[in-house]
Amino acid sequence: MSLVLTTASVPDRDKVAYWNDAVSRTLVPMTVAPRGDGPFDGRIATARLGYLQVSTVEADAERVRRTPALIARSSEALVAVGVQISGTATFVQDGRRAQVGEGDLVVYDTTRPYSFDYPQRFATHVFQLPRRTLGVPDSDIQQVTGNAIGTGDGFGAMLLPFLATLASSAGGYAPAVANRLAGNVVDLFATLIAERAHPEDTDADARSHLMARVRDHIDRNLGDPDLSPESIARAHRISVRYLHRLFEGEGMTVGQLVRQRRLQECGRELARRGRTAPTVSAVAQRWGFVNPAHFSRAFRASYGVSPREWRDLRTTQDDTGQRADLLPSSR
Repeated sequence: MSLVLTTASVPDRDKVAYWNDAVSRTLVPMTVAPRGDGPFDGRIATARLGYLQVSTVEADAERVRRTPALIARSSEALVAVGVQISGTATFVQDGRRAQVGEGDLVVYDTTRPYSFDYPQRFATHVFQLPRRTLGVPDSDIQQVTGNAIGTGDGFGAMLLPFLATLASSAGGYAPAVANRLAGNVVDLFATLIAERAHPEDTDADARSHLMARVRDHIDRNLGDPDLSPESIARAHRISVRYLHRLFEGEGMTVGQLVRQRRLQECGRELARRGRTAPTVSAVAQRWGFVNPAHFSRAFRASYGVSPREWRDLRTTQDDTGQRADLLPSSR
């Protein structure tokens, strides 16, 4: 269940004081100064997933500061990850200044001073967790703070949609599920920090995570005739060029993988025994082939026989014959 605090019903003269108190109590003690002269409007919704706190902040233009005096009032060391939903911000910590745009991530340590300057109305997700849960050196965290992390490519591209979905549904999980999700988020944040602090060591891990997600997406959408490099890249918020780069060391292109996996599923289904053998055209359409002639050519190139011959051979052999689940090659 989420806690929502808003200035909507607060008298105009009290809005700023109310907002300062609401943000400081919900996140960490800080000062908030509106940039405009008119009545201020702000809303913050917060939910917990075990030891992870997830908040969504929407407010008018403002300046936020976390000072040494305010840090002294805090009892726990926290690390936060902010996801800029709309608007822009200038973020400063550890002597570094970052321009944060929509979709960017920022990592910050609440035990050291920082500031955010939002020049217009904005929205952001804030994920806070105890620093001790990350299991990464403080020096690694300090290397990452004060930077904007883009999410067009790499690990950030995988992380952004997951965090956006989690923020929108954080208050609806049972405690056991919430605790497990919190652990998963901690692992992801630790990977993000390691990737940024030691890029030479973590590029391979980040690519491996993303490749696993791409392969899973392909398997779940094989029946969609519109499955293509463009749709796959769009689903993972990466460029088509970067998607093709991921497959450079795989021995096949992304298009070849889609075709291979479709042929494998067609081969399995055509070999399935039953009272009524499936029709070749029905199987082909079910697994994303819209052109029967193209399907037959691709199938013969992989299996060495036509789809109909494959079906007849596999469904008529006896139990001691060849396996019915042979897969096509990756040719």
